[in-house]
Parts: sequence; structure tokens; C-alpha cells
Amino acid sequence: MDRDFLIDLFSDFGPVSIRRMFSGFGISADGTNFALALRSGLYLRADEDSIPRFKAEGSTPFQYQTRVKTVTVNSYWQLPERLYDDPQELSGWARAALAAAQRAALTKRKKSRGVAKKKPANMQRKKKAASRARAPKRVSRVGQDA
Repeated sequence: MDRDFLIDLFSDFGPVSIRRMFSGFGISADGTNFALALRSGLYLRADEDSIPRFKAEGSTPFQYQTRVKTVTVNSYWQLPERLYDDPQELSGWARAALAAAQRAALTKRKKSRGVAKKKPANMQRKKKAASRARAPKRVSRVGQDA
């Protein structure tokens, strides 16, 4: 799949940004990545709301092989073959994938704003010692006329 083919494929969906990623392309809209075009096919972002729709079409999640095992990435599912010939229906699937990606980004943002990690006690002591070292020394003027 080349860049021009992907732009044409998503033309009914709207403008998309395509950038090199892994061994293919990442496809995004509104700054959110929602699809991957790899040698093994085109994969759309999915979540618990959209995965049943992919399963009903006989699609499978993205998988890759490491030296010791096969890794399954359940957040990206292969685009059903029939959608390559139906850009209008593909645009509906792309909107659902973008919504899934936006929900995932929102969840990730909420988690990162969660409870702040407390620094280890020795780090707190080091920080206090460093601030004391930078503080100006107080000079006592006992017995001097001011």
C-alpha cells in the first residue's frame, strides 16, 4: 500500500495524515492515529465497543512475531476485505476507529494525571540538603551596634 492509495481509500472519510511508521504507515485524523497500514494489511483502532463488529466480519487482531512468541495487539484489527471496494462504508468504520482512538487517548490522559508518585525518602533528604546549601548564610551580629 502506498501513500496515494491510502489517501484515495479514505477520501470519503475526510482528510488524513499519513506518516512512516514501523514497516508501513500510521494514519491519523485530527492529530489522533486511528489506523496502521502495514505489509500484512490495513488495521483500524478498536475497543470493546467495536471489536464485536470486527469479529462478526471474520477479522483478526494485529499480530507480530518475536523470537520467542507471537504478540497479539487487540487494539488494532484488520480491515475486512470487502471494505476496500466500499469507501462509503469504510468511512463509517474509520469514524468508529477514530472514536476508539480518542477514547483510548482520553483514558491514557486520565491515568497519567492520577496519583502523583511520591519521591523516595532519600531523594527528599537530598533535595532539602541541596536547597540549604544554596540558601544565603545568616550572619549573627551579636554585640555589634546596628
